[in-house]
Amino acid sequence: MEFLSLLPPVLALGLAFATRNVVLSLLLGLAFTELLVLGGNVPATFPATIDRIVAVVTSPGDAQILLFCLLVGGLIALMKGSGGIAATVKRLIDTGTVATERRAGFATAITGILLFIETNISLLAAGVLGRPLFDRLQMSRERLAYIIDSTCSPVSVLILLNGWGAYALGLVGPYATDVSPVSIVAWSIPLNFYPLLTIAIVFLTVATGKVFGPLAKVSSRGAISADEVTPTNMAYMVVPASILVFGTGGFMLWTGGGNLLEGDGARSVLLSVCLATFAVLTMMAVSRRFEKGKLTETTFSGVSDLLPATTVILLALALGDSLRALGTGDLIASLATAFPAPFALPALIFLAAAATSFAVGTSWGTYGILIPVAMPLAAGAGIPPSLMLAAVLGGGVFGDHASPISDTTLIASLAAGCDHIDHVRTQLPYALFAALLATGGYLAAGLMTAG
Repeated sequence: MEFLSLLPPVLALGLAFATRNVVLSLLLGLAFTELLVLGGNVPATFPATIDRIVAVVTSPGDAQILLFCLLVGGLIALMKGSGGIAATVKRLIDTGTVATERRAGFATAITGILLFIETNISLLAAGVLGRPLFDRLQMSRERLAYIIDSTCSPVSVLILLNGWGAYALGLVGPYATDVSPVSIVAWSIPLNFYPLLTIAIVFLTVATGKVFGPLAKVSSRGAISADEVTPTNMAYMVVPASILVFGTGGFMLWTGGGNLLEGDGARSVLLSVCLATFAVLTMMAVSRRFEKGKLTETTFSGVSDLLPATTVILLALALGDSLRALGTGDLIASLATAFPAPFALPALIFLAAAATSFAVGTSWGTYGILIPVAMPLAAGAGIPPSLMLAAVLGGGVFGDHASPISDTTLIASLAAGCDHIDHVRTQLPYALFAALLATGGYLAAGLMTAG
């Protein structure tokens, strides 16, 4: 009966691909999960489903993410409506900085990597910069979504000066006896095959211009739409974008008491987007180029544009909470650890983390489940703890940027301005290819290190 806990994510994923209606798929998956949690009590399923959604809204961390997503819509609309984005793109193109497809791709990918402090901010910044560039060069939005999603998410577990690093240190700490937690986490970076391979494939794709799978069928298609806005002043984009990026770092230092790794990521990005929105509104009002009533209208228009995407994120968060209550992640972890060959443990833990994060749509929950499993396994099998930690971190990233119910994947679609299912469908072959190579790497590493 415990295998029934695998059905809700399978149902949600299958319906999402079959119907292309993500909201309905998540809602039905959530209701089915609650039905199983309640032991088949049908009358109680409806109120339990609503209660689970309400719990997300009333959770401070989740509510901050939802508010951030809505306000980002208003900020993007203001930067676009002011002509700031158009002015920035015109300047980049006129100077020849991003005059070709290759240069535009590199600029977008490098932006995603440099802004490693917070994944959502890096996705947003890279998407805001890349969207008009890709439109001008008639490159598809799906290709943009692939580039930003496959750089911003993987880099967060390679440059661990962020909340991910603090989280990993906290989970590894109780199991670090002979070696310091910092050393274990640091040495996991060169062994984290999946994100390294994923980023390498992105740069290879950008450099060669060659694509495969479903992405090849959309790469020659023109841009979805490109509303022409008269270029005005780069400051209308550069100033709020800078506040967004550097403000997030500053607020993480503040919320972490001077320690960036201890900062509150969700709260920091919300405070930054509020400050950035206030700044651009003030600049536009002071310039007297824009009607004050028009500023309010533009802001709320942008907020309403992101309401559907925010609804999907709300339901995805609720489904993730429900699946954790059902024990789906614990079951997947137990299946992986039952394998008798010690050398295969790093590969199995990687696959378990990938399956768990893909099924529940979160890497954070996956780490909480599997790192406490992986560390004792490493000690018992004589495998370096850094190798097992890398396998968990890399597997978690796979689902975090490949699952259709992951908030990271959803925000990547939102930032690129493309259909969510189209983004998942076109990116998945690349993610699976990198995962296949990473699995081979973990098998080889396990053979060389298992005691």
